Amino acid sequence: MLNIAIVGMGGIGNVHARCYQKIPNVKLVACCDIIKEKADKAAKDYGAQAFYSVQEMLQSGLAIDAASMCTRGEENGSDHFKPTMELLEAGMPTLGEKPISNKLDEARQMVALGQKKNVPYAINLNHRFTPAAKRAKEWLEAGRLGELNILNLTMWINNRAETSPHFHMRALHPHSFDICRYFAGDVAKVQAFFKKGKGRKIWSNVQVNLLFKNGVIGHLTGSYDAGGSYGLETLELVGSDGRVVIKEACQDLQFYPRRSVEMESFKNLGGMTEFSQTFGSRIAAWVADLEKKTPPDQIDGKAEDGLKVQTIIEACIESWDKGTIVEL
Repeated sequence: MLNIAIVGMGGIGNVHARCYQKIPNVKLVACCDIIKEKADKAAKDYGAQAFYSVQEMLQSGLAIDAASMCTRGEENGSDHFKPTMELLEAGMPTLGEKPISNKLDEARQMVALGQKKNVPYAINLNHRFTPAAKRAKEWLEAGRLGELNILNLTMWINNRAETSPHFHMRALHPHSFDICRYFAGDVAKVQAFFKKGKGRKIWSNVQVNLLFKNGVIGHLTGSYDAGGSYGLETLELVGSDGRVVIKEACQDLQFYPRRSVEMESFKNLGGMTEFSQTFGSRIAAWVADLEKKTPPDQIDGKAEDGLKVQTIIEACIESWDKGTIVEL
């Protein structure tokens, strides 16, 4: 039995809680939030114990095997640093929400502490944990696409939030750049262009050109001013022998051989019918890594991946600010 704690009992913290409740041999034992009412309500809802600080929880003597870190803050990441450092310092395996942090210096410190403590530390980069993404990765690695040449990704949602100038980039696109890295590897260069949507104060639309270290060229279209009937995410992988398209992040998967009209099509692969189910698949993979005692440096979606995508994001912002291509 794995005893789980959740830090940050807002909307995403409750999503994590419901996912853990569906996994056999997992028990949610602690709900922690600096807002007493949130911690108390969650503890009552899930049959757990309420805590109002990480230190209080760690010093309680309660047996806890791992934690989900689901605080938010500015750009959905500014409140991650202190509680994550407290968990890692205590040697607590931790699954953090994205972004790992909206500040690169803090993200680096978090990753470094996890490595120093040799503790499992991962980020909820859930787009890579879909049956469609895994099947496409298997095809790529088996050579069905031939040599990968081009990656195109569109990711957008309707979000009218107006906070910091680059809220859209730092809060949404950790997912985008992680799925790009999942298929094409590390990024060598970026060139970014931003546009404010109608009536907007923030940069809510972006186009990014990507050059990967292996020579693959890529492109991201991102927006907080689209979505709805336009969908959430479309990924296209173009190789020398075939092309793969994933629609709606997880719902549709197609393979188009280059020299044949006989395409393959899968709908709701693995029974996944909507994006919300990706939280369950990602958290199940985290639990499986813990149960298998996967070495921290081999965990899928580890904190180092979260740091790398935030580094790409900051390079995109630098590219726009300086009007130049930025090398990573």
